[in-house]
Amino acid sequence: MRYSRQNTILDLIKENEIETQEKLATALKQRGFDVTQATVSRDIKELQLIKILSSTGKYKYATGLSNENPISDRFTKIFKDTVKSVAFAGNIVIVKTLSGCAAAAAEAVDTTTFPHIVGSIAGDNTVFIVVDEFENSPKLVELFNEMLGKR
Repeated sequence: MRYSRQNTILDLIKENEIETQEKLATALKQRGFDVTQATVSRDIKELQLIKILSSTGKYKYATGLSNENPISDRFTKIFKDTVKSVAFAGNIVIVKTLSGCAAAAAEAVDTTTFPHIVGSIAGDNTVFIVVDEFENSPKLVELFNEMLGKR
């Protein structure tokens, strides 16, 4: 439930100018999540959201630009908690997740600096990651499996 809610938060702040925790809580409630201000505050902290100046001159929530090491603790935690399997076909890495968690996993991949990743596309429970060259796909799968504790 938490990752699904946090995934929805990421979608909401991309699609709308969310200025306050109260507006975020209201938007989440409209999407079927029963949240409190404390829950929203905790999610903002876990997602490392920041406030930036919007084109309208107001401040809004946005994803932070992290200068952390390439594999952040947040990514590792999301990955371990939601990913069921990782495989590749050609230059596509396929990540199977719990239902409703693929976008959160893809966002985590997109905000890191893994080499050879061109981009990702997320569905409900599957992420397709495009790798620059076929020979780099097994390396990425091996890295992901190491993060999952599988060898």
